[in-house]
Amino acid sequence: MEEKFQLPAGFFKNTFCVFEEILPPNFTDKKFDYISKSGSSYYFTKQGMYRHSNHWGRLAKSKWRLISSDVTSESKYKWGYATWESFYPDNSIDKLYFIQPDFTNNTVNYQHKNAPQFDNKAVLRTSFETAKKIKQIRNLMNLTSWAKYFEYEDINELRKKIILELVYTNKSLEEIKREFQ
Repeated sequence: MEEKFQLPAGFFKNTFCVFEEILPPNFTDKKFDYISKSGSSYYFTKQGMYRHSNHWGRLAKSKWRLISSDVTSESKYKWGYATWESFYPDNSIDKLYFIQPDFTNNTVNYQHKNAPQFDNKAVLRTSFETAKKIKQIRNLMNLTSWAKYFEYEDINELRKKIILELVYTNKSLEEIKREFQ
């Protein structure tokens, strides 16, 4: 196991991070560096942080997401790991986020502009703007009622075109829909 080290207080405030789900680590020392009031446990190393928690997403003043892996666990508590380089600054004012649709799995998520996945083409948005666009994209992905005023051969192809316009332009959904009618 990696050597533990101490972080300055408040290091995690106003951060965005994506953790990878992992199997429970084999700690030689079971004492955690920090246990939150909500029951999440943290273990810090020189390379990164282990987190054991039953809640992920918005946390106080941070956004921490857990990406599930092939780990199978019946427990509500999941183990996650992230390197220190995976923590990015977060605030509600700056345009820090871009949207990533996954047409294969019919899902959509957001990433930080400092993440290696950023292609420098997707529009960067504030947290609020990102949440609004994600809601619109989820509706486009999961509903069909919006398409009744369109002529199309393949609704999935129409969906994809509209969603990509939402991701790569600053046009409103209404503007985009008018272009496709």
